Amino acid sequence: MALGDRLWEPSRERIEQTNMWRFLQFVNERHRLLLSNYSELYQWSVDNIPEFWADLWDFLSVIHSKPYEVVVDDLGKMPGARWFIGAELNFAQNLLRYRDDRVALIFKGEGREPIKITYAELYQEVASLAAALKEDGVGVGDRVAGFMPNMAETVIAMLAATSLGAIWSSCSPDFGRKGVLDRFGQIEPKVLFAADGYLYKGKGFDTLERVKEIVAELPSLKRVVIVPYAGRGSTGGIEKAVLWKDYKKDGAKEVEFRQLPFEHPLYIMFSSGTTGLPKCMVQSAGGILINHLKELVLHTDLKRDDVIFYFTTCGWMMWNWLVSSLAVGATVVLYDGSPFHPTPEVLWEMAEELGITVFGTSARYLASIEEAGVKPKERFKLEPLRAILSTGSPLSVESFEYVYRDIKSDLCLSSISGGTDINGCFFAGNPMGPVYAGELQCRTLGMKVEVFDSEGKPVLNQPGELVCLAPSPSMPLYFWGDEKGEKYRNAYFDVFPGVWRHGDYVQITPTGGAIIYGRSDATLNPGGVRIGTAEIYRVVEAMEEVADSLAIGQKWKGDERVILFVKLAPGVELTEELKERIRKTIRQNLSPRHVPAKVISVPDIPYTINMKKVEIAVRNIIHGLPVANVDSLANPQSLEHYKDLPELKED
Repeated sequence: MALGDRLWEPSRERIEQTNMWRFLQFVNERHRLLLSNYSELYQWSVDNIPEFWADLWDFLSVIHSKPYEVVVDDLGKMPGARWFIGAELNFAQNLLRYRDDRVALIFKGEGREPIKITYAELYQEVASLAAALKEDGVGVGDRVAGFMPNMAETVIAMLAATSLGAIWSSCSPDFGRKGVLDRFGQIEPKVLFAADGYLYKGKGFDTLERVKEIVAELPSLKRVVIVPYAGRGSTGGIEKAVLWKDYKKDGAKEVEFRQLPFEHPLYIMFSSGTTGLPKCMVQSAGGILINHLKELVLHTDLKRDDVIFYFTTCGWMMWNWLVSSLAVGATVVLYDGSPFHPTPEVLWEMAEELGITVFGTSARYLASIEEAGVKPKERFKLEPLRAILSTGSPLSVESFEYVYRDIKSDLCLSSISGGTDINGCFFAGNPMGPVYAGELQCRTLGMKVEVFDSEGKPVLNQPGELVCLAPSPSMPLYFWGDEKGEKYRNAYFDVFPGVWRHGDYVQITPTGGAIIYGRSDATLNPGGVRIGTAEIYRVVEAMEEVADSLAIGQKWKGDERVILFVKLAPGVELTEELKERIRKTIRQNLSPRHVPAKVISVPDIPYTINMKKVEIAVRNIIHGLPVANVDSLANPQSLEHYKDLPELKED
């Protein structure tokens, strides 16, 4: 199988049953057009941005108390464009529009039986918690934070807080004390929700001591709510702490949804923090709502009878994205624990048991289960499964092949990509279109995405900088504490003024899809030629001797040379013969410029908690530069393997 090979295509009948098809007809009827496919719909959406978002508002039936007067004030203003001016709404109200006996949430903790909560029960839980928060003085603009596993109580806390107009922010309990304080210390929350522990790989981890240390350094806190899950079921003597069951006001029956402007802050999201203090990105309630629904309803084709799962923690934007599925009325599956315990098949057992229709995960997970020899289609009944989503890093051609060969041949495999900063996607799935090996299916509707060369000129079918030429509603309102907007402008607009530069090295293909080569700030530059690291990973990690890899550029004699670190498969040694085979494989499949000057064996490859390779931190280490925020890494101890390597001092 080669890059760009067509792997799957929906039938005409399947296309005409999609929400995307219905939306295309909606646009045609409203504007008297004759659009016939996704490509034409996409082009219309970026040529007519105000009309597109207005159509979405109506098509998605956004619940609001006041209508908008203007869709967008100035498309030429980025950052700073204002959206749906005059409209008032509440984010939580939109997610709680269904209040019946259909299952809203299924929580599956590692090694535990699933817990199901209906939409009616979810509404009552939110009402009880919102009443308690209101009694504690939580109101519009206050920050409420979660240091929580991916469980139902986390969703309930977010909905209760945002129903009052508070701003929600969260990170997972595997973050270290410093990583939490680097985030929550900047935003000064009034209330903190924290579990007493969590489970991972069959072990229980008590987090109360860490919570106590965190609370001691957050003087803004008025209340700490402890959720019993994996520990002692007590507050652990933490100041201002109360147990979840004692905090709720069970007599409350109704939620008072505070009606607020479209651009009222909803979430504070954090950058990974691997190169400095995490940036605190403030995102709007209306912008997140309409953008998430666009991606869920249209690009994922989510419907009320779907069961959607994404393997994520609540420290990753995919948690926020997943939870917005409640606005569609679908059943949302929350999983907390290791995806490989007690076996690498645990998530597929769950998929069969719960009838999951949309399965979301990371590229790393798919590569890992293939490496472990997992073949879900041979062991599990996956008839309901119709879509697999993958993000976090580029999905290799080999993983595309693996999905269709060993998981299911008749489904839409959507490699998606965007960012925490927009809490959404620049590239996503297209349920009306074919799937090509190694390619993301399409640019998302309404996102005026192009690829620029180094001179700022748009290019097609060649790699360059991913840029967005027009604003969109889910772009950050501002960065917390960035009064003059300097951090915001420097983050995205420092290279091409007035144009969002995302920081990905990308190629848009003739089919309208895209290939992502990695982060542009981690691209290799030997001899002045830019090379995406994902190209090297795709080739090297297809070798059975290599379990994982990481490539960086080392400054060397006035130029840059490529260094390749490899984590070898069990029992394999890095001999000179294997090094030469690695180099030969890269040369034959890519080019001589991709061939590493050094191939070095390491026992582990560093990843963020969100399962992204940490290239920049390793590059800093080998150049003697400091690495900030190691608490944002899943395996920070792995960085020790890259210090003072004698091979890096040799020609």
